[in-house]
Amino acid sequence: MAFRCCLQRLQQSAATQLATAGSSRSFAANALVDQEAALWRSSAAVLHGVNDLRFEDVSMPERVAEGSCRVEMKAVGICGSDVHFWKKGRLADFVLTGPMIIGHESAGTVVELGPGVSHLRVGDRVAVEGGVPCWHSKASREGRYNLCPELTFFATPPTHGSLSQYIDHPAHFCYPIPSNLTHEEGAMAEPLSVGVHACRRAGVSPGKNVAIIGAGPIGLMMSLAAKAFGADAIAVTDVKEDNLALADQLGANVALLQQPHASIQDVAAALRTALPPFGPDIIIDCAGFESTMQTAMAASVPGGKVVLVGMGQNHMKLAMGTASCREVDLLGSFRYANTYPLCLKLMESKKVDVTPLITHRFGFTAADVAAAFDTASRASETGAIKVMFNL
Repeated sequence: MAFRCCLQRLQQSAATQLATAGSSRSFAANALVDQEAALWRSSAAVLHGVNDLRFEDVSMPERVAEGSCRVEMKAVGICGSDVHFWKKGRLADFVLTGPMIIGHESAGTVVELGPGVSHLRVGDRVAVEGGVPCWHSKASREGRYNLCPELTFFATPPTHGSLSQYIDHPAHFCYPIPSNLTHEEGAMAEPLSVGVHACRRAGVSPGKNVAIIGAGPIGLMMSLAAKAFGADAIAVTDVKEDNLALADQLGANVALLQQPHASIQDVAAALRTALPPFGPDIIIDCAGFESTMQTAMAASVPGGKVVLVGMGQNHMKLAMGTASCREVDLLGSFRYANTYPLCLKLMESKKVDVTPLITHRFGFTAADVAAAFDTASRASETGAIKVMFNL
């Protein structure tokens, strides 16, 4: 087969062996495989440390494991967490301790099947969900596998990610892409999943007014998801005019420009005014700072819900007594679970169009990787919303 010939040529090139990294139930160009046994090679973007992202040739298992499939990556997006790991070496409690392939927003084409896989075929285009639970935990058994203590997730240390020419992944977390969607849209099922999960947590539905704090990629996805879930009105606030212009284009009822030094009370009052008659029933904080959470709790109607999605700050001081007296529900929303089929359906039906969010595209060479991450890290200068690799 053509891809076999390609791999044989790759195998003849000079190889760079990764240092020891953690194992995972997903093998994204697993460099821990013995060189003699590894007949497959894959180019990958490997993060070695702060500001140390390298384009390397790494090894993979010769055979695909039972229940898994080998996917040739076709589209991989850059997430803010990828940039954060590159610039800081950590995100919240997740700390980079060894070389790790970056990337988790991904889609590709199945090129090989492991034993026991019957629902996929070679040639299928698939969106790849990066989180794989242990299936033994209480959270896994109850269907909330995103909370599994043993969950492995693409590009979350020590698990390798998907910005690689080939990956191996459990087949049940690879979802066929509808024929009217592209690989890029398949990759965008990942950030859309964050929006869908938060809307489910909050109970977004007809009759609800929704405010979204932050118009970055996740905030914009949140707006798309809230609209698809039938929210009566959606207000999005941010300090960036360009992002708010896109929020308006995507269907937000109000795009509210927040002045950089505006007080919490002023922003909360503006949100209440933007969503008459009473204000926002649901507020989703996609920034995740103490100030934005204080704003959300102050803006909420009595009995409303505040959902924390952003991870900008770990420790916060909040007026919980006041929130309790007003019965404002504070909810966490972490990644997602059981969302990919719905996300693909929403895009297939055109109820959600994610393509306007893709602002920059790159190929997959060493120069492309460097340029793409630089573009994503300077979003305020480059205007980047979603930076996408086409492999």
